[in-house]
Amino acid sequence: MPRSVPVVPAAVLLVLALTACDGGVHGTPGGSGVHDPYFPRAGNGGYDVGHYDLRLAYDPARGHRLTGTATITARATKDLSAFDLDLKGLHVDDVTVEGRPARWNRAGQELTVRPHDDLADHETFRVTVRYSGTPQTLTDADGSHEGWLRTADGALALGEPVGSMTWFPGNHHPSDKATYDIAVTVPKGLQAVSNGELTGETNGRGGTTFTWHTAEPMASYLATVAVGHYDISRYTAGRDKLPVYVAVDPTQTKASRKVLAKIPEIMAWEEYNFGPYPFSSTGAIVDRPKDAEYALETQNRPVFPGAPDTGTLVHELAHQWYGDSVTPKTWRDMWLNEGFATYAEWLWDEDHGGHSAQHTFDELYTHGEDDYPDLWAFPPGKPSGAAHISDDPVYARGAMVLHKIRQTVGDDTFYDIIQGWAAAHRHGNADTAEFTAYVEKKAPDKDFGPIWKTWLYGDGKPDRP
Repeated sequence: MPRSVPVVPAAVLLVLALTACDGGVHGTPGGSGVHDPYFPRAGNGGYDVGHYDLRLAYDPARGHRLTGTATITARATKDLSAFDLDLKGLHVDDVTVEGRPARWNRAGQELTVRPHDDLADHETFRVTVRYSGTPQTLTDADGSHEGWLRTADGALALGEPVGSMTWFPGNHHPSDKATYDIAVTVPKGLQAVSNGELTGETNGRGGTTFTWHTAEPMASYLATVAVGHYDISRYTAGRDKLPVYVAVDPTQTKASRKVLAKIPEIMAWEEYNFGPYPFSSTGAIVDRPKDAEYALETQNRPVFPGAPDTGTLVHELAHQWYGDSVTPKTWRDMWLNEGFATYAEWLWDEDHGGHSAQHTFDELYTHGEDDYPDLWAFPPGKPSGAAHISDDPVYARGAMVLHKIRQTVGDDTFYDIIQGWAAAHRHGNADTAEFTAYVEKKAPDKDFGPIWKTWLYGDGKPDRP
Protein backbone atom coordinates (compact mmCIF):
# COMPACT_ATOMS: atom_id res chain seq x y z
CA MET A 1 0.00 0.00 0.00
CA PRO A 2 1.57 3.31 -1.01
CA ARG A 3 2.34 5.77 1.86
CA SER A 4 0.84 9.21 1.68
CA VAL A 5 3.38 12.06 1.57
CA PRO A 6 2.43 15.15 3.62
CA VAL A 7 2.59 18.49 1.94
CA VAL A 8 5.32 20.61 3.60
CA PRO A 9 4.81 24.38 3.45
CA ALA A 10 7.50 26.35 1.61
CA ALA A 11 8.42 28.31 4.78
CA VAL A 12 9.16 25.08 6.65
CA LEU A 13 11.30 23.84 3.77
CA LEU A 14 13.28 27.06 3.93
CA VAL A 15 13.91 26.65 7.65
CA LEU A 16 15.01 23.04 7.12
CA ALA A 17 17.35 24.10 4.35
CA LEU A 18 18.90 26.81 6.51
CA THR A 19 19.31 24.35 9.37
CA ALA A 20 21.11 21.95 7.06
CA CYS A 21 23.39 24.75 5.87
CA ASP A 22 24.41 25.89 9.34
CA GLY A 23 25.11 22.36 10.53
CA GLY A 24 22.22 22.39 12.99
CA VAL A 25 24.05 24.61 15.51
CA HIS A 26 21.68 26.71 17.57
CA GLY A 27 23.66 28.26 20.37
CA THR A 28 22.86 30.32 23.40
CA PRO A 29 24.78 33.28 24.84
CA GLY A 30 27.91 32.37 26.80
CA GLY A 31 27.08 34.69 29.66
CA SER A 32 28.97 37.41 31.49
CA GLY A 33 30.94 36.63 34.63
CA VAL A 34 32.08 33.29 36.03
CA HIS A 35 30.51 33.82 39.46
CA ASP A 36 33.74 34.44 41.32
CA PRO A 37 32.78 34.87 44.99
CA TYR A 38 34.45 38.30 45.18
CA PHE A 39 34.44 39.50 41.56
CA PRO A 40 31.28 37.97 40.05
CA ARG A 41 31.44 40.08 36.87
CA ALA A 42 35.02 39.05 36.04
CA GLY A 43 35.54 36.55 33.25
CA ASN A 44 32.94 35.09 30.92
CA GLY A 45 31.27 31.78 30.21
CA GLY A 46 31.01 29.61 27.12
CA TYR A 47 34.59 29.53 25.89
CA ASP A 48 38.21 28.97 26.88
CA VAL A 49 40.98 31.19 25.51
CA GLY A 50 44.10 29.48 24.16
CA HIS A 51 46.10 32.45 22.88
CA TYR A 52 46.14 36.25 22.81
CA ASP A 53 47.89 38.12 20.01
CA LEU A 54 48.03 41.79 21.01
CA ARG A 55 49.33 44.48 18.64
CA LEU A 56 49.57 47.77 20.53
CA ALA A 57 50.83 51.27 19.84
CA TYR A 58 51.25 53.83 22.61
CA ASP A 59 52.51 57.40 22.58
CA PRO A 60 52.61 59.14 25.97
CA ALA A 61 53.29 62.48 24.28
CA ARG A 62 50.07 62.36 22.25
CA GLY A 63 47.35 62.25 24.83
CA HIS A 64 48.48 58.88 26.19
CA ARG A 65 46.58 57.30 23.31
CA LEU A 66 46.59 53.53 22.93
CA THR A 67 45.57 51.76 19.74
CA GLY A 68 45.27 48.01 19.67
CA THR A 69 44.31 44.95 17.69
CA ALA A 70 43.58 41.89 19.80
CA THR A 71 43.25 38.53 18.06
CA ILE A 72 41.96 35.95 20.49
CA THR A 73 42.01 32.23 19.70
CA ALA A 74 39.49 30.35 21.80
CA ARG A 75 37.52 27.13 22.00
CA ALA A 76 33.78 27.10 22.58
CA THR A 77 32.68 25.06 25.59
CA LYS A 78 29.04 25.03 24.48
CA ASP A 79 27.02 25.94 21.41
CA LEU A 80 27.30 29.74 21.29
CA SER A 81 25.11 32.35 19.69
CA ALA A 82 27.05 35.13 21.46
CA PHE A 83 29.89 35.56 23.92
CA ASP A 84 31.29 38.32 26.10
CA LEU A 85 34.73 39.84 26.45
CA ASP A 86 35.78 42.05 29.37
CA LEU A 87 36.87 45.53 28.24
CA LYS A 88 36.76 48.61 30.44
CA GLY A 89 36.70 51.94 28.62
CA LEU A 90 38.39 52.38 25.22
CA HIS A 91 36.53 52.68 21.94
CA VAL A 92 35.78 49.59 19.88
CA ASP A 93 36.29 50.19 16.16
CA ASP A 94 35.19 46.82 14.81
CA VAL A 95 34.94 43.13 15.64
CA THR A 96 35.28 40.07 13.41
CA VAL A 97 34.87 36.37 14.14
CA GLU A 98 36.65 34.00 11.80
CA GLY A 99 37.28 36.96 9.49
CA ARG A 100 33.63 37.87 9.13
CA PRO A 101 32.15 41.06 10.60
CA ALA A 102 30.31 40.43 13.86
CA ARG A 103 27.65 42.43 15.62
CA TRP A 104 28.58 43.73 19.03
CA ASN A 105 27.41 46.02 21.81
CA ARG A 106 28.82 47.49 25.04
CA ALA A 107 27.38 47.52 28.55
CA GLY A 108 29.74 48.51 31.34
CA GLN A 109 32.80 46.26 31.17
CA GLU A 110 31.06 43.77 28.89
CA LEU A 111 31.69 43.64 25.14
CA THR A 112 29.07 41.25 23.78
CA VAL A 113 29.92 39.71 20.41
CA ARG A 114 27.40 38.03 18.11
CA PRO A 115 29.19 36.08 15.37
CA HIS A 116 27.72 35.77 11.88
CA ASP A 117 27.16 32.05 12.47
CA ASP A 118 26.61 30.27 15.76
CA LEU A 119 29.67 28.48 17.13
CA ALA A 120 29.53 24.77 17.88
CA ASP A 121 30.64 23.23 21.15
CA HIS A 122 34.41 22.48 21.02
CA GLU A 123 34.82 24.63 17.92
CA THR A 124 38.01 26.68 17.82
CA PHE A 125 37.48 30.23 16.62
CA ARG A 126 39.27 33.55 16.31
CA VAL A 127 37.83 36.88 17.30
CA THR A 128 39.63 40.09 16.36
CA VAL A 129 38.87 43.39 18.09
CA ARG A 130 40.29 46.70 16.91
CA TYR A 131 40.13 49.39 19.57
CA SER A 132 41.62 52.71 20.63
CA GLY A 133 41.48 55.47 23.22
CA THR A 134 42.98 56.53 26.51
CA PRO A 135 43.23 53.53 28.86
CA GLN A 136 41.98 53.92 32.40
CA THR A 137 43.47 53.59 35.84
CA LEU A 138 41.11 51.77 38.20
CA THR A 139 40.74 52.33 41.94
CA ASP A 140 40.17 49.03 43.73
CA ALA A 141 37.95 48.44 46.73
CA ASP A 142 41.01 48.63 48.98
CA GLY A 143 42.03 52.01 47.52
CA SER A 144 44.97 50.75 45.45
CA HIS A 145 45.36 51.56 41.76
CA GLU A 146 45.66 49.17 38.86
CA GLY A 147 45.08 49.00 35.15
CA TRP A 148 47.02 51.40 32.95
CA LEU A 149 49.19 53.58 35.19
CA ARG A 150 50.86 56.65 33.75
CA THR A 151 54.51 56.95 34.74
CA ALA A 152 57.04 59.76 34.60
CA ASP A 153 58.12 58.78 31.09
CA GLY A 154 55.52 56.30 29.85
CA ALA A 155 53.14 53.78 31.32
CA LEU A 156 52.95 50.63 33.42
CA ALA A 157 50.15 48.06 33.12
CA LEU A 158 49.32 46.14 36.30
CA GLY A 159 46.29 43.88 36.37
CA GLU A 160 45.57 42.35 39.78
CA PRO A 161 42.74 41.58 40.11
CA VAL A 162 40.88 43.02 37.08
CA GLY A 163 42.99 45.86 35.69
CA SER A 164 44.10 44.01 32.56
CA MET A 165 40.69 44.69 31.00
CA THR A 166 41.62 48.38 30.74
CA TRP A 167 44.14 47.71 27.96
CA PHE A 168 42.97 44.62 26.08
CA PRO A 169 39.71 42.69 25.67
CA GLY A 170 39.62 39.16 27.01
CA ASN A 171 38.40 36.64 29.52
CA HIS A 172 39.78 38.39 32.57
CA HIS A 173 39.57 35.83 35.34
CA PRO A 174 42.50 33.75 36.65
CA SER A 175 40.68 30.51 35.83
CA ASP A 176 41.25 31.06 32.08
CA LYS A 177 44.97 31.03 31.27
CA ALA A 178 46.48 31.40 27.81
CA THR A 179 49.71 31.96 25.90
CA TYR A 180 50.54 35.45 24.61
CA ASP A 181 52.24 37.38 21.85
CA ILE A 182 52.46 41.08 22.69
CA ALA A 183 53.89 43.60 20.23
CA VAL A 184 54.14 47.21 21.39
CA THR A 185 55.11 50.13 19.16
CA VAL A 186 56.43 53.19 21.01
CA PRO A 187 58.17 56.41 19.92
CA LYS A 188 61.85 56.00 19.13
CA GLY A 189 63.97 56.39 22.24
CA LEU A 190 61.45 54.61 24.47
CA GLN A 191 61.37 50.90 25.27
CA ALA A 192 58.51 48.48 25.83
CA VAL A 193 59.01 45.55 28.21
CA SER A 194 56.54 42.72 28.67
CA ASN A 195 56.27 39.07 29.70
CA GLY A 196 58.14 36.12 28.25
CA GLU A 197 61.00 36.53 25.82
CA LEU A 198 61.83 39.40 23.51
CA THR A 199 61.57 37.98 19.98
CA GLY A 200 61.92 41.14 17.93
CA GLU A 201 62.91 44.81 18.02
CA THR A 202 62.31 46.69 14.76
CA ASN A 203 62.39 50.34 13.80
CA GLY A 204 59.84 51.86 11.46
CA ARG A 205 58.21 55.13 10.57
CA GLY A 206 55.81 54.76 13.50
CA GLY A 207 58.54 54.15 16.07
CA THR A 208 60.15 51.04 17.54
CA THR A 209 58.20 47.80 17.89
CA PHE A 210 59.12 45.39 20.69
CA THR A 211 57.65 41.90 20.30
CA TRP A 212 57.34 39.54 23.27
CA HIS A 213 56.30 35.88 23.37
CA THR A 214 54.97 34.02 26.42
CA ALA A 215 54.93 30.30 25.67
CA GLU A 216 53.57 29.07 29.00
CA PRO A 217 49.94 29.67 30.07
CA MET A 218 49.42 32.96 31.89
CA ALA A 219 46.46 34.45 33.74
CA SER A 220 45.58 37.86 32.31
CA TYR A 221 46.18 39.64 35.63
CA LEU A 222 49.85 38.66 35.32
CA ALA A 223 50.31 40.27 31.91
CA THR A 224 52.22 43.55 31.89
CA VAL A 225 53.56 46.24 29.59
CA ALA A 226 56.11 48.77 30.82
CA VAL A 227 56.85 51.73 28.53
CA GLY A 228 59.64 54.19 29.31
CA HIS A 229 63.40 54.57 29.50
CA TYR A 230 65.17 51.58 31.00
CA ASP A 231 68.66 50.30 31.66
CA ILE A 232 68.55 46.73 30.33
CA SER A 233 70.58 43.78 31.60
CA ARG A 234 70.49 40.44 29.76
CA TYR A 235 72.35 37.32 30.85
CA THR A 236 71.81 33.64 31.66
CA ALA A 237 71.75 31.98 35.08
CA GLY A 238 72.35 28.50 36.40
CA ARG A 239 73.42 25.26 34.76
CA ASP A 240 70.42 25.43 32.43
CA LYS A 241 71.41 28.94 31.31
CA LEU A 242 68.00 30.39 32.09
CA PRO A 243 67.57 33.73 30.27
CA VAL A 244 67.38 36.71 32.63
CA TYR A 245 66.02 40.06 31.41
CA VAL A 246 66.06 42.98 33.84
CA ALA A 247 64.75 46.48 33.03
CA VAL A 248 65.44 49.28 35.51
CA ASP A 249 64.44 52.93 35.39
CA PRO A 250 67.76 54.86 35.24
CA THR A 251 66.90 56.71 38.45
CA GLN A 252 66.80 53.34 40.26
CA THR A 253 69.80 51.61 38.69
CA LYS A 254 72.35 52.33 41.40
CA ALA A 255 70.02 51.58 44.30
CA SER A 256 68.84 48.32 42.70
CA ARG A 257 72.15 46.90 41.53
CA LYS A 258 73.18 44.97 44.65
CA VAL A 259 69.82 43.27 45.26
CA LEU A 260 69.08 42.47 41.61
CA ALA A 261 72.49 40.82 41.35
CA LYS A 262 71.07 38.16 43.70
CA ILE A 263 68.54 36.91 41.12
CA PRO A 264 70.67 33.88 40.09
CA GLU A 265 71.28 32.97 43.75
CA ILE A 266 67.61 33.34 44.65
CA MET A 267 66.48 31.35 41.62
CA ALA A 268 68.87 28.50 42.48
CA TRP A 269 67.67 28.48 46.11
CA GLU A 270 64.00 28.50 45.10
CA GLU A 271 64.49 25.70 42.57
CA TYR A 272 66.15 23.64 45.30
CA ASN A 273 63.21 24.21 47.65
CA PHE A 274 60.22 24.45 45.30
CA GLY A 275 61.23 22.28 42.36
CA PRO A 276 62.09 23.05 38.72
CA TYR A 277 61.42 26.60 37.60
CA PRO A 278 58.18 26.55 35.57
CA PHE A 279 58.97 29.22 32.96
CA SER A 280 61.42 29.86 30.15
CA SER A 281 62.91 33.14 31.44
CA THR A 282 63.05 35.31 34.54
CA GLY A 283 64.03 38.84 35.54
CA ALA A 284 62.51 42.02 36.92
CA ILE A 285 61.10 45.44 36.01
CA VAL A 286 61.95 48.29 38.36
CA ASP A 287 60.14 51.60 37.92
CA ARG A 288 60.17 54.71 40.07
CA PRO A 289 58.61 54.54 43.54
CA LYS A 290 55.75 56.89 42.61
CA ASP A 291 54.92 55.01 39.41
CA ALA A 292 53.26 52.15 41.31
CA GLU A 293 52.20 51.54 44.89
CA TYR A 294 53.17 47.89 45.21
CA ALA A 295 55.26 45.08 43.78
CA LEU A 296 53.45 42.54 41.61
CA GLU A 297 54.40 39.05 40.48
CA THR A 298 53.88 39.67 36.75
CA GLN A 299 54.86 36.46 34.98
CA ASN A 300 58.54 35.95 34.12
CA ARG A 301 59.58 39.36 35.46
CA PRO A 302 57.95 40.86 38.54
CA VAL A 303 57.41 44.62 38.78
CA PHE A 304 58.83 46.68 41.65
CA PRO A 305 58.10 50.31 42.64
CA GLY A 306 61.68 51.39 43.20
CA ALA A 307 64.66 49.31 44.29
CA PRO A 308 63.43 46.14 46.03
CA ASP A 309 64.91 44.67 49.17
CA THR A 310 66.00 41.03 49.20
CA GLY A 311 62.88 39.78 50.97
CA THR A 312 60.56 41.37 48.41
CA LEU A 313 62.59 39.93 45.54
CA VAL A 314 62.44 36.47 47.12
CA HIS A 315 58.67 36.90 47.61
CA GLU A 316 57.85 37.94 44.04
CA LEU A 317 60.10 35.32 42.46
CA ALA A 318 58.50 32.62 44.65
CA HIS A 319 55.18 33.64 43.13
CA GLN A 320 56.40 32.28 39.81
CA TRP A 321 55.73 28.84 41.30
CA TYR A 322 52.84 29.76 43.60
CA GLY A 323 50.39 32.08 41.89
CA ASP A 324 51.80 32.27 38.37
CA SER A 325 52.29 28.59 37.50
CA VAL A 326 49.82 27.23 40.08
CA THR A 327 47.10 29.87 39.80
CA PRO A 328 44.03 30.08 42.05
CA LYS A 329 40.68 29.06 40.63
CA THR A 330 38.99 32.00 42.33
CA TRP A 331 40.11 35.10 44.21
CA ARG A 332 38.98 33.44 47.45
CA ASP A 333 42.08 31.24 47.17
CA MET A 334 44.49 34.21 47.26
CA TRP A 335 46.31 32.80 50.31
CA LEU A 336 47.67 30.03 48.06
CA ASN A 337 49.59 32.83 46.35
CA GLU A 338 50.52 35.10 49.22
CA GLY A 339 50.87 32.63 52.07
CA PHE A 340 53.38 30.61 50.04
CA ALA A 341 55.37 33.65 48.90
CA THR A 342 55.46 35.05 52.45
CA TYR A 343 56.62 31.72 53.82
CA ALA A 344 59.35 31.71 51.17
CA GLU A 345 60.69 34.87 52.84
CA TRP A 346 60.71 33.08 56.20
CA LEU A 347 62.57 30.12 54.73
CA TRP A 348 65.11 32.38 53.01
CA ASP A 349 65.85 34.11 56.32
CA GLU A 350 66.18 30.76 58.03
CA ASP A 351 68.72 29.54 55.44
CA HIS A 352 70.71 32.78 55.26
CA GLY A 353 71.64 33.63 58.81
CA GLY A 354 68.37 35.24 59.85
CA HIS A 355 65.64 34.16 62.23
CA SER A 356 64.23 30.67 61.98
CA ALA A 357 60.74 30.24 60.59
CA GLN A 358 59.70 29.08 64.07
CA HIS A 359 60.97 32.32 65.59
CA THR A 360 59.10 34.36 62.99
CA PHE A 361 55.94 32.37 63.68
CA ASP A 362 56.30 32.84 67.44
CA GLU A 363 56.85 36.58 67.11
CA LEU A 364 53.80 36.93 64.88
CA TYR A 365 51.64 34.96 67.25
CA THR A 366 52.79 36.89 70.33
CA HIS A 367 53.32 40.40 69.00
CA GLY A 368 51.82 40.35 65.51
CA GLU A 369 49.09 42.83 66.36
CA ASP A 370 51.74 45.48 66.99
CA ASP A 371 52.70 45.57 63.32
CA TYR A 372 49.58 44.01 61.78
CA PRO A 373 46.49 45.25 63.67
CA ASP A 374 44.15 43.22 61.44
CA LEU A 375 46.17 39.98 61.58
CA TRP A 376 43.31 38.06 63.18
CA ALA A 377 40.48 39.95 61.48
CA PHE A 378 39.48 37.02 59.28
CA PRO A 379 40.83 33.58 58.32
CA PRO A 380 43.14 33.33 55.30
CA GLY A 381 40.95 30.73 53.62
CA LYS A 382 37.95 33.06 53.59
CA PRO A 383 38.74 36.78 53.20
CA SER A 384 35.93 39.02 54.36
CA GLY A 385 35.40 40.64 50.96
CA ALA A 386 36.93 41.88 47.72
CA ALA A 387 38.59 44.79 49.53
CA HIS A 388 40.54 42.39 51.77
CA ILE A 389 42.05 39.75 49.49
CA SER A 390 45.45 41.42 49.90
CA ASP A 391 45.25 42.11 53.63
CA ASP A 392 47.62 40.81 56.30
CA PRO A 393 45.70 37.64 57.22
CA VAL A 394 46.07 36.39 53.63
CA TYR A 395 49.84 36.93 53.73
CA ALA A 396 51.07 36.45 57.28
CA ARG A 397 48.42 34.12 58.65
CA GLY A 398 48.56 32.21 55.35
CA ALA A 399 52.26 31.63 56.00
CA MET A 400 51.41 30.52 59.55
CA VAL A 401 49.13 27.81 58.10
CA LEU A 402 52.06 26.47 56.11
CA HIS A 403 54.27 26.52 59.19
CA LYS A 404 51.68 24.54 61.14
CA ILE A 405 51.71 21.94 58.37
CA ARG A 406 55.51 21.82 58.56
CA GLN A 407 55.39 21.38 62.34
CA THR A 408 52.94 18.51 61.91
CA VAL A 409 54.69 16.52 59.17
CA GLY A 410 58.38 17.40 59.59
CA ASP A 411 60.74 18.91 57.04
CA ASP A 412 61.11 15.97 54.65
CA THR A 413 57.38 15.55 54.10
CA PHE A 414 56.78 19.29 54.11
CA TYR A 415 59.17 19.88 51.22
CA ASP A 416 57.66 16.89 49.42
CA ILE A 417 54.29 18.60 49.80
CA ILE A 418 55.23 22.04 48.52
CA GLN A 419 57.32 20.68 45.65
CA GLY A 420 54.69 18.12 44.73
CA TRP A 421 51.94 20.71 44.84
CA ALA A 422 53.83 22.94 42.39
CA ALA A 423 54.48 19.97 40.10
CA ALA A 424 50.97 18.50 40.24
CA HIS A 425 49.31 21.77 39.18
CA ARG A 426 52.07 23.20 36.99
CA HIS A 427 50.60 25.76 34.56
CA GLY A 428 47.12 25.05 35.90
CA ASN A 429 44.57 26.23 38.45
CA ALA A 430 43.79 24.92 41.91
CA ASP A 431 41.77 25.84 44.98
CA THR A 432 42.07 25.49 48.73
CA ALA A 433 40.02 22.30 48.91
CA GLU A 434 42.42 20.65 46.48
CA PHE A 435 45.39 21.80 48.52
CA THR A 436 44.07 20.47 51.82
CA ALA A 437 43.20 17.16 50.13
CA TYR A 438 46.70 16.99 48.67
CA VAL A 439 48.30 17.57 52.08
CA GLU A 440 46.16 14.88 53.68
CA LYS A 441 47.05 12.43 50.92
CA LYS A 442 50.79 13.07 51.38
CA ALA A 443 50.58 12.51 55.15
CA PRO A 444 47.62 10.16 55.73
CA ASP A 445 48.71 9.31 59.26
CA LYS A 446 48.38 12.92 60.47
CA ASP A 447 45.29 14.76 61.69
CA PHE A 448 45.07 18.13 59.93
CA GLY A 449 41.52 18.87 61.09
CA PRO A 450 42.58 21.30 63.84
CA ILE A 451 44.83 23.23 61.42
CA TRP A 452 42.09 23.65 58.84
CA LYS A 453 39.45 24.46 61.45
CA THR A 454 41.39 27.01 63.48
CA TRP A 455 44.29 28.35 61.40
CA LEU A 456 42.90 28.22 57.86
CA TYR A 457 39.18 28.83 58.41
CA GLY A 458 38.77 29.80 62.05
CA ASP A 459 37.69 33.25 63.17
CA GLY A 460 39.84 35.20 65.60
CA LYS A 461 43.21 34.35 67.11
CA PRO A 462 43.62 30.59 67.51
CA ASP A 463 44.43 29.14 70.89
CA ARG A 464 48.02 28.07 70.81
CA PRO A 465 48.48 24.39 71.70
